[in-house]
Amino acid sequence: MDVLEITGGGPLCGSGLRLAWSEMTVSLPTRAALRGHLVKSRIAGDVATTRQNNLENFGRMSRREANYLFGLDPAGRWSFDDVLAVMAQRCGVSPDPEHRSGQDTIDPDLTLNRLDAMAERIALAASRRERVLVATGHPHGLRSVHDAMAAVLRDAGCTLLAPAAGWRHPAGTPYGSDDHVIKYIDSGVAVMSSKLALHHTHSPEPMRAILAALATAGEPPPDLVVADHGWAGAAGQAGVDAVGFADCNDPALFVGEAEGTVAVCVPLDDNVAPHLYEPMIAYLLDQAGLG
Repeated sequence: MDVLEITGGGPLCGSGLRLAWSEMTVSLPTRAALRGHLVKSRIAGDVATTRQNNLENFGRMSRREANYLFGLDPAGRWSFDDVLAVMAQRCGVSPDPEHRSGQDTIDPDLTLNRLDAMAERIALAASRRERVLVATGHPHGLRSVHDAMAAVLRDAGCTLLAPAAGWRHPAGTPYGSDDHVIKYIDSGVAVMSSKLALHHTHSPEPMRAILAALATAGEPPPDLVVADHGWAGAAGQAGVDAVGFADCNDPALFVGEAEGTVAVCVPLDDNVAPHLYEPMIAYLLDQAGLG
């Protein structure tokens, strides 16, 4: 039946104790049940991100503001109207340029379709036992999603890469403070961290540092990067297969997907309560044959 049963409190339960993905009990949702959950939880459908914020960020990306490019260098013109059109097509926001305030949307069917595409690429990585880098600029909301994928890919025989640990973000950039360093947490997920907290970031610089560290060590780049924000964009721009997640106010990865620089971009609200992603994780891993 189309019931979503979630126990165990998610990868980070209420006490802060982390649970391994294999220790959790999440009933596998049907596609229809997951669609309903995405809408009810506002991961898709009528999401919390406002139309005003979406339009502002579409404009920032079209003006090539660095913090909204996620490390990508789009080949096309990508005017504001171009960005709005691709976001309506690939994310499901309203295509109406006169809709300037209030609610905006993510199409849950697009979310499901791109989850299926991501699952196909993850399954290929597992079958080939590829070298994989998993990273997130959302170390709170999307942390559980990336942790689950890192864990199952490692268990499937993939090599989880962890280069450039401790690398310090340079000062004088639009992206973040120079007290933030690369840290690997949970099952091997790269994040930016200070002494006191894990940090949200759009910066492409950490991924560039990782790729440079691998090259310096005489190693090839990852076969696959599973990420978001600048982690995914910088990887794709460097020619690495990159699959990732993006919110409706983050158009860069959708533009990258449209140009073929990013392999898969899944549209969703990227910062709901972590446990709400658990049915989506179960569906994604089952579709990849790794559930």
